[in-house]
Amino acid sequence: MSKRFILNETSYHGSGAIKEIVSEAVSRQFKKALIVTDKDLVKFQVVKKVTDLLDEAGLAYEIFDEVMANPTIELVTNGVAAFKKSGADYMIAIGGGSPQDAAKAIGIIINNPEFADVRSLEGVAPTKNKCVPIIAVATTAGTAAETTINYVITDVQNKRKFVCVDVHDIPVVAIVDPDMMASMPKGLTAATGLDALTHAIEGYTTLGAWELADTLNLKAIGLIARSLEAACQNDPKGREDMALGQYMTGMAFSNVGLGVVHGMAHPLSAFYDTPHGIANAVLLPYVMEYNKDFTGSKFREIARAMGVSGVDAMSEAQYKQAAIDAVVTLSKNCSIPQTLREIGVKEEDLEALSEAAMADVCTGGNPRPCQKSEILDLYKKAYNG
Repeated sequence: MSKRFILNETSYHGSGAIKEIVSEAVSRQFKKALIVTDKDLVKFQVVKKVTDLLDEAGLAYEIFDEVMANPTIELVTNGVAAFKKSGADYMIAIGGGSPQDAAKAIGIIINNPEFADVRSLEGVAPTKNKCVPIIAVATTAGTAAETTINYVITDVQNKRKFVCVDVHDIPVVAIVDPDMMASMPKGLTAATGLDALTHAIEGYTTLGAWELADTLNLKAIGLIARSLEAACQNDPKGREDMALGQYMTGMAFSNVGLGVVHGMAHPLSAFYDTPHGIANAVLLPYVMEYNKDFTGSKFREIARAMGVSGVDAMSEAQYKQAAIDAVVTLSKNCSIPQTLREIGVKEEDLEALSEAAMADVCTGGNPRPCQKSEILDLYKKAYNG
């Protein structure tokens, strides 16, 4: 049975990588960019680092800065209109997961207008054409949306988030420049970092996992475990390692899938606008406990990658618990809430959240088959702690 692996055409890494935006735009003969971003990144002059380069090179652009956390159907519709009005022929998506996801949805609809209703793109849509070319510039070290074939859109009216998986949406160029992440506050650095760790652990244990993805995910777990706390203190080496670690797991999980942590996290964002990284971070240890007997010896390698010593002398029960404990310790050291109650989840919503999580596309990749009653029990455990 063949296994597919889809990556960006080109990616640039390291300090100063954003300078390659100009060379890529020129070599690809792009004429005008629509910059897809959010108002805070404009306000704090993160976007200016890119527009200064474009201005110096005489490259035309317009800015669409309406993106907010958890991009909505309405936002995508507005973005499609903005792209058409601008006369652009490519996009530069600047931000974390939200601007990247919005740009993917906009670009797919522009080149596949029969899917103008973004709801029709849920799951694996049969689009025929590659999306508008995207140069994706990451400003957070967590979502890895710059290198995935996935995007997530919020249906506000129905209080749900839905995942779109499309080989045609991957950005042609990814820019992973730690200098673009230096303005991230400590809390956002921690949340997005735990999001990346969730990607790596779920991608390593998902039903679709295989050796190539496992190699990337294990290396990512190690990079994240050793560098996240330093990155929270804005240490340059910590930022650089986190940028690489989150990209490596993005390469992997985009191709092998995730699990029920994400299946449960998506409804939290839809119901409460919970930041995705926080939702994942709170849920991850509870789901690891739930999955531990369905992962073979992989928790031993997770514990090892997390820096736990002496794992080869441990019993199976010991190394599984060590892996979970290492994740909890890192989460606490980064001041992440430990229960759903702490982040404003309402106990009376747990039933509806369970229904939504059961229907989420990520849940099917979980190594332990899930029932709604089990997901409800997980929510209750994560709610009470």
